[in-house]
Amino acid sequence: MPREVTDAAGITWSLVQAFAGVGESSAASEAAERAASRDGHVAVVCTPSGGAQTVRVELPAGWEDSASDDELLAALAAGNRTPKGSAR
Repeated sequence: MPREVTDAAGITWSLVQAFAGVGESSAASEAAERAASRDGHVAVVCTPSGGAQTVRVELPAGWEDSASDDELLAALAAGNRTPKGSAR
C-alpha cells in the first residue's frame, strides 16, 4: 500500500516499496528479496505529482508503518536518492 507525503513545494509524493504487489510467486518473492540491501534497507519508488522526476530512495525495512512523514520527506530531500532507472 503506498504512502503519500506532500513536500514544502506542494508536490505530493506517492511512495511504494519496489516489487510490492507483484504477486505471490517464488520469482516475485525472490525479486523482492534481491531488492533488499544487506543492511536491512529496501528500495522505495517515489512518484511525484506535477513535473518532478520519479526517484528511488533506500529506506529501512518496515518504513511503511514506522517512518514519519517528516522522515520520508527528509529521505527524499537527502542525497540518498537515485533517478528511476539508474543503477545503484
